[in-house]
Amino acid sequence: MNDIVLVHGAFVDGSGWEGVYKILRRDGYSVSIVQNPTISLEDDVAVTKRTLAGQDGPTILVGHSYGGAVITEAGNHPKVAGLAYIAAFAPDKGESVATLIKDSPPGAPVSPILPPQDGYLFQDKAKFPASFAADVDAEKAAFWADSQVPWGVAALSGTISEPAWRTKPSWYLIATNDRMIPPDAQRAMAKRAGATVVEVKGSHAVNVSQPSAVAVLIEQAARKVKAATA
Repeated sequence: MNDIVLVHGAFVDGSGWEGVYKILRRDGYSVSIVQNPTISLEDDVAVTKRTLAGQDGPTILVGHSYGGAVITEAGNHPKVAGLAYIAAFAPDKGESVATLIKDSPPGAPVSPILPPQDGYLFQDKAKFPASFAADVDAEKAAFWADSQVPWGVAALSGTISEPAWRTKPSWYLIATNDRMIPPDAQRAMAKRAGATVVEVKGSHAVNVSQPSAVAVLIEQAARKVKAATA
């Protein structure tokens, strides 16, 4: 049975994976959740690689949102057998999240990120629930807005040296109601990566609002990788 490592994105921590974690554990998978500090891409990759080093065997590395950039770089670790992107950024060599969001198409939803404060980014608290978590319980979304994890500008601007999706199989779950990363941008990144794609009607926080759909994709990746390495 494959090991699975889950990597969270910006503004939140690893607790958002709890629903997915419970399903994967129930189905017999070994699951680890990375608590990356989101200060710089380099640090987050290092934290993720430490978790990967502790896995027993071939691992599916999963990233949500900014966590997609982390797994794109950390996924070059020898224990990673496959990548799963959940409404996530999938940068190419030399790209960063900053370059990917620089030229949003006209009319596309824009993340309500405020100007940097001392090198860190936050979202407008009032706009956070609708932008990030429109289909999540309103009280939970408000709590997230008030407990945002600072996102380092160095994480936003950290560039990829070698994208793991060029050499390893990938899967991508597109959240069709995402108001943080436009669905068309998700489709373009998934196509470029040659990923196996599913589309789910959900917000950016689809890993919280629809953990079953996310777990299904991850388990599909795990089964495919297991069959390929058997």
